Amino acid sequence: MESKNDVIISNKKPSYKISNLFLQYLNKYNRVEDIPVQYNDLLRYVGSVDVFDKEENNTLWQRVYYNENERFELENNLKKIYNVLYSDGSDTNTDFLTIDGIDYCTFGNSNPFRVKIRNKLNDNFTYFYIKKADSSRVYGLELEHITSPYNLNYILNDITLIEEHISGIPGDDFFKNKLADCNDNEKSQIAKEFVKFSERCMIRLLGDMRSYNYVIIPIHDFDQVVYKLRAIDFDQQSYESDFNVYRPQLFKENSPVVELIKEKLIPDSIKQYKIEERAIIVKRILGSQKRVSNLLNSMKNDVISTDENVKKLSQQIYHLTRDNNFKFCSNMGQLMESSFNYLVNNYESNEMLRTN
Repeated sequence: MESKNDVIISNKKPSYKISNLFLQYLNKYNRVEDIPVQYNDLLRYVGSVDVFDKEENNTLWQRVYYNENERFELENNLKKIYNVLYSDGSDTNTDFLTIDGIDYCTFGNSNPFRVKIRNKLNDNFTYFYIKKADSSRVYGLELEHITSPYNLNYILNDITLIEEHISGIPGDDFFKNKLADCNDNEKSQIAKEFVKFSERCMIRLLGDMRSYNYVIIPIHDFDQVVYKLRAIDFDQQSYESDFNVYRPQLFKENSPVVELIKEKLIPDSIKQYKIEERAIIVKRILGSQKRVSNLLNSMKNDVISTDENVKKLSQQIYHLTRDNNFKFCSNMGQLMESSFNYLVNNYESNEMLRTN
């Protein structure tokens, strides 16, 4: 598998407003809900302290605090948001919930707030995130929901995006602290899953999958542990002009797993895993044709990148595929549609060859 050390992300991506057509799509698929707290409400904190991890490293998150006279109402409203996101939206269990902390991150595009909520009856806790709504990110969430093995739970209201927490070990932390303890079979599994993950990101143009933007999830299965990879950051969906940005194996931060692939997988195996992932994505697309068509229609009538980025990216993909459908794309929605059509057409051609 290729590796490179000079993939560069352009300057900070601008935030794109949710268009009316995209909002109609999100309404149709039950992504829009009334919520009692907006993103800007959380910006009214009066103090903060840095949050450190167990090794006393600064996490770039800040624990924020609010005036006593508004904290009670804010926390009650956050409990209501939790119920809208995870339950039926009723208030029947709010007395059993408590807000253990609200953290703010100034790093990245979405400047999220992370809310830790705990059930007082059993001390189980979870997180959810409150972010500024950005059209690119929401397209990324929808494409992940449709094309990946994982369903995503999120809600939108005006400029506010609420996302559920995706559990797992951040890739950079896993490579630093966990990888050496894996046995040979587990390392082979991780290598295989990264090949599939990379293929999935490339096909649906999800960029910037450096090791801290995805998690590795250990799952106990009978007498073994299997590993899965999930993206957790969707800010760089269909924006950059450099096709290499959409190929996770080319980031230097992923070099530990790229070296693992070279060590554990032969080229024929890599090719087979790519074919498997493409076939699965095609089946997901064909199984959600109406939803995919509605999403692409919105995307084609939207602006989520610059004309220059679209032109450069379309030419790069055309030179790789020699498919004329990529050559004259004028927006990212057309590029995504061409990518899906290219995938489906190749799959159907191979099916015809196999059955004849």
